[in-house]
Amino acid sequence: MDFNINRLVLLDALTKVSRAVSLKSPLPILTGIKFDLLEDGLVLTASDSDISIQTTINEGIIINETGSVVLSSKYILEIIRKIDGDTVHIQVVDGTLTRITSESSLFDLNGSKSFDFPRIDLNKNGKHFSMKSYAFKKIIEKTLFATSEQETRPVLTGVNFKVDQHQLVCIATDSYRLAQVSMPIEDDIQFNIVIPKKSLNQIIHIIEKDEMIDLYVSDRKVLFVIGQYLVLTRLIDGTYPNTSRLVEDQGSYTMSINSSALLGAISRASLLSDEQSNIVKLTMSPDENVLSSYSQEIGSVEENLTKAFYKGEPMTISFSAKYLADAIRSIGTETIQLRFTEKMRPFQITGLDVNDNIQVVLPVRTY
Repeated sequence: MDFNINRLVLLDALTKVSRAVSLKSPLPILTGIKFDLLEDGLVLTASDSDISIQTTINEGIIINETGSVVLSSKYILEIIRKIDGDTVHIQVVDGTLTRITSESSLFDLNGSKSFDFPRIDLNKNGKHFSMKSYAFKKIIEKTLFATSEQETRPVLTGVNFKVDQHQLVCIATDSYRLAQVSMPIEDDIQFNIVIPKKSLNQIIHIIEKDEMIDLYVSDRKVLFVIGQYLVLTRLIDGTYPNTSRLVEDQGSYTMSINSSALLGAISRASLLSDEQSNIVKLTMSPDENVLSSYSQEIGSVEENLTKAFYKGEPMTISFSAKYLADAIRSIGTETIQLRFTEKMRPFQITGLDVNDNIQVVLPVRTY
């Protein structure tokens, strides 16, 4: 293997591909990145068994001799990041010993034989649909935060993707809050899958421009084609809980308020709340709406929501300040609406007269 390549082009590709590398992998070969130098370009592949990322570089490269090797992700990334010069020369000089040179630097890095790297099936099989990459990225960003951090219910550590009747619905919940975003799609297909949070997190870092993204959905995996990048991820086994009742129950009482005003009030009201629970109380009536918090050890605070418009019977409800703030940021509209049923029932947060992004927060009991 022998080639010259633009350093920044290689660095960009290595940075994205290395997102699939786990430095704690039980298989030492998977802590590396596989270099396959073919007649028409350089193929870089990385995997941790759960997610695999591959890209092909065919610009900014001069191929002298084809070949392959697996190089440590940690060291090759740091070398290419810190080495001088615009162009890098990489050559396998003896077995797997790889020499990396530039204007003033020479590194000899021990590699591994490429046939030890697991074979990864990146064929474009399964149910196929396409959508704009920025739209897909926005959906992930508006739901990912609501996934569970606990492995006790693995299915809640991912985002549920449901496609039916030309509609894509993405749902995330950790049992205490829920985020649901929907959008129309052109493809007439149907599936119901759960994609791991980690995989989605890596995908949003690969998306850099608004281009078409292709998805190929199979029973146990899904393949994303994003420009020159192929991302294969396993799916989470199990049945995602039915959350339709939480979304359909729109509540009898409503509060409309400017998003920035409420976020500011939440930030100030939670200053004196207990850091662990971060609980605040909302007291509502047609005449006055007050957000407050109380801590026996620290003190108390009250915020009068003068810009809020409440419709319904007087009600007091307590909840996590962080959960409501996350929901408001996800909605992203100038004005939001909160819909309540009763003080111990989950309440909804949406944009005003918009239902493509529905957030649900579970209240807590306070004494």
